[in-house]
Amino acid sequence: MGGGQFMQALKIAAVAMNGLLGQANENLRSIDRWAAQAKDSGADLVLFPELVVHGHNDPNTWYAAEAVPDGPSVEHLCLLAQALDLYLSVGLSEKERDIVYNTQVLVGPQGYIGAQRKIHLSRDEVIHYEGGSEMLVFDIGKCRVGTIICYDNSLPEVPRILALKGADVLLMPHAARLKTWTDDPESEKQAAAYSGRYFHMIASARAYENSCYTVLCNQAGRAGIVDTYPKDSPNQPNHAGGCIVVDPLGQVAARTSFEKIEEEMVVADLLPEKLWEARSQPNYTLRQRRPELFGALVE
Repeated sequence: MGGGQFMQALKIAAVAMNGLLGQANENLRSIDRWAAQAKDSGADLVLFPELVVHGHNDPNTWYAAEAVPDGPSVEHLCLLAQALDLYLSVGLSEKERDIVYNTQVLVGPQGYIGAQRKIHLSRDEVIHYEGGSEMLVFDIGKCRVGTIICYDNSLPEVPRILALKGADVLLMPHAARLKTWTDDPESEKQAAAYSGRYFHMIASARAYENSCYTVLCNQAGRAGIVDTYPKDSPNQPNHAGGCIVVDPLGQVAARTSFEKIEEEMVVADLLPEKLWEARSQPNYTLRQRRPELFGALVE
């Protein structure tokens, strides 16, 4: 239970960027640029948003989806991670036996490490994706990471299981359609602020509940138009951006301003002392819990 005794200090970057529909090559080039900036900032690990390679709910998702780890996008990311000596967490559409999953892949300097499939699908995502069935924790040397994709963060059982499996850091990639906005700057500001309030709440709660670092980023901008919806539909792939990092005590370590919708990055130091401080509390919840009484959770 817990992995704090093994965690080492590391620097993490979280990137809010747009995942343009049908433009995987352009999105990968953007990932290249942001990863290089993160490396220049001293980052060890870089988190990119959910479905950032292929776009969120693209009508052509089935055709664009790729094999993991043998597809061209994962190959590209592995070469990038090797060239920059970085760990990268990146969202894409995965296809296995003609079934498509909303997947976040993890790669590092030595190549492909693993992948997490989104478990609970929100709204219309069931049109394109099948839900995953595993919650995985990966050791990247300086820490152990688990991934919770967008809507999965609304179910506290998911991060709790990852914490019980030893995660030190919970990665929270999003393509969240929280609030629509118009071209009016005040409308954009309201949408960004609304997202900021929600992300602060969810990232702080999950960090504090599980005595883990949480690192969240969201897609940023209008990714394209889905013709089956009205242009102003809340189901269009419009995402209000933003990033936030919260320490295991529930305190914000870094965040974007949430004042406008734009591509941006935050960088934060993740310190093992914070993990130890949270997990040495007399009311550390993972030690005090009584799972023999929790049967209703699985009924």
